[in-house]
Amino acid sequence: MKELTSSELAHEAGRLALTKKGFDIKILRLRELSSICDYFVIASGAADVQVKAIARAIDDGLRETGYKPYHIEGMDEGNWVLLDYIDVVIHVFLEPTRQFYALEKLWGDAPIEEIADIEPNQIDNEKHI
Repeated sequence: MKELTSSELAHEAGRLALTKKGFDIKILRLRELSSICDYFVIASGAADVQVKAIARAIDDGLRETGYKPYHIEGMDEGNWVLLDYIDVVIHVFLEPTRQFYALEKLWGDAPIEEIADIEPNQIDNEKHI
């Protein structure tokens, strides 16, 4: 089992969120701004059931690679699930809850990377443009 960097862990969490149709997935690099953690991964779901499914997919997938969360909060409610991996903190929101707390605005100085679900043939087509 390969040890992942915090960046690789954040990107794997983003990829796992996509497996349950998570959307508006963003990785905020906080390393230079705060000692809280290196990265926030923020994803949205359309319903509480989907939020829980996204969080479970991330938890299960990262456990398979040997990473167990230090703490999980909010799994019962499904409005905002937080998975704390110390260097990477993952937030899975119900969309209205995400808009209310606006973490991207709160951490507005952080570099943000968007994770998109790109079809393999899209990548090939883009190369020819």
